[in-house]
Amino acid sequence: MAMRTFDYIVVGAGSAGCALAARLVERRAGSVLLLEAGPRDRNAWIHIPIGYGKTMFDPRHNWQFYSEPEPELNGRKIYQPRGKTLGGSSSINGLVYIRGQAEDFDEWERLGNPGWGWRDVLPLFKRAERNERGDSAYHGGQGRLGVSDIRGRHELVEAFIQAGEELGIARTDDFNGETQEGVGYFQLTTRNGLRCSSAKGYLKPLRHDPALAIETGAQATGLCMEGRRAVGVRYRQDGQMRQARARQEVILAAGAFQSPQLLMLSGIGDGRLLQEQGIALRHHLPQVGRNLQDHLQVRLIYQCTRPITTNDQLRTPWGRAAIGLRWLLQRAGPVAAGIQLGGMFARALPQAARPDVQFHFGTISADMAAGKPHTFSGFTISMCQLRPASRGRVSLQSADPLAAPRIEPNYLSAEEDRQTMIAGLQLTRRLTGSRAMRPYIAQEYHPGPRMQNEQDMLDFVRESGTTIFHPVGTCRMGSDADAVVDPQLRVRGIEGLRVADASVMPLLLSGNTNAGAIMIGEKAADLITQNHRP
Repeated sequence: MAMRTFDYIVVGAGSAGCALAARLVERRAGSVLLLEAGPRDRNAWIHIPIGYGKTMFDPRHNWQFYSEPEPELNGRKIYQPRGKTLGGSSSINGLVYIRGQAEDFDEWERLGNPGWGWRDVLPLFKRAERNERGDSAYHGGQGRLGVSDIRGRHELVEAFIQAGEELGIARTDDFNGETQEGVGYFQLTTRNGLRCSSAKGYLKPLRHDPALAIETGAQATGLCMEGRRAVGVRYRQDGQMRQARARQEVILAAGAFQSPQLLMLSGIGDGRLLQEQGIALRHHLPQVGRNLQDHLQVRLIYQCTRPITTNDQLRTPWGRAAIGLRWLLQRAGPVAAGIQLGGMFARALPQAARPDVQFHFGTISADMAAGKPHTFSGFTISMCQLRPASRGRVSLQSADPLAAPRIEPNYLSAEEDRQTMIAGLQLTRRLTGSRAMRPYIAQEYHPGPRMQNEQDMLDFVRESGTTIFHPVGTCRMGSDADAVVDPQLRVRGIEGLRVADASVMPLLLSGNTNAGAIMIGEKAADLITQNHRP
């Protein structure tokens, strides 16, 4: 195949990559090649919200990475799912739409990233969003990303909300409004009862536009360089090595694990580590792959006193049929909403000035996330720390571009994180011991009565804590010399190359990261086209 040339090449059709590629095409900035290692998003389970239980372990649509043994988690390797299809992780995630706290973005700006404060990014979130509630001070109604309310109310979720109110946590109908703190129902990235991934929202309207070329099954293996300039991308497709050339820029949007991996495979990173892998150094940028941050969660499982859980509905053919019929007729119920219905953002540590923990409440229970439901009536409360102090890294297993990256999150390495998780578990026990929740709990199935004191709680986190799938930070943005990219997302020391995905986040957002990654794609399009004249 002859080498093709485009104005822009975007590597990775995930949350950020789809938004960026679509905006470049819409603004007539030039021709765009969007490379995606996975297949097209034709699997029906991608589009049905409850289907993420199927894609969570599907190697066709999931990279299925694992961390290295984690020292503070009893040496366990932690499963690290990542999307491998059009839409990336937005095609396989739990659909919860959360932006983070305004203070998160103001802190980004304070760390040397002008243009990334809350006042700057709120218009981008609104521009991206097609919220069924319409336009308002905090929401957009005309964007590409479908955002919807959960239809109907569930007795268990209502009890959870009342439990929060008993503890002084106010009920809210909008975690993305004036304040995040509160307890209530989530909004989801759905439209008409179906998932709205970044691919469906951004790419589908442009599927016939000649300025956009989408190549699937195309795994990038490295950058084509001329001196200190990125001029193209090497990729493997149909068992063959191919290349594409960029007249203007190459933008990496492969995510927090694979964007730094591609930089290192191309000789951009810590010179000593690259030398150990036999990779010729192109540019010494030692922070590539550093600053990895992720949300560590624990899941508490409860046996319910009444047969009102999703476990009960899924147990019988009649129950499953009723779920399907409710979705077909009303676009409501578990099929339309997935698993996580309710949530809470609260302060667990006494000194916390703003919410430092997040809860997800699901009316289903299983031994592992997206696992087979229990045979008993059960529900799950998961809790994570919002802003961990622990830092990890991503590096290379080998110089083989098809090998998985080496992932070391370093969970719980900071004392602050250990104390916050303990405080979060104590708050969970107060919630489940409330007047509102007690009538629904037959017993705490996991971890159960063995967890009595703070040491027991820390032991529980170490033996069962896992990721909630929000890795960020490995191509940190900043104005300092150590930052991987500058506030315009340009890779330091390399021309014609940017990174635009969750890897550029200097600090982890206080909540789910999909909306933030899409916002970064929107921002990158602005930065690239601000001086463009069609």
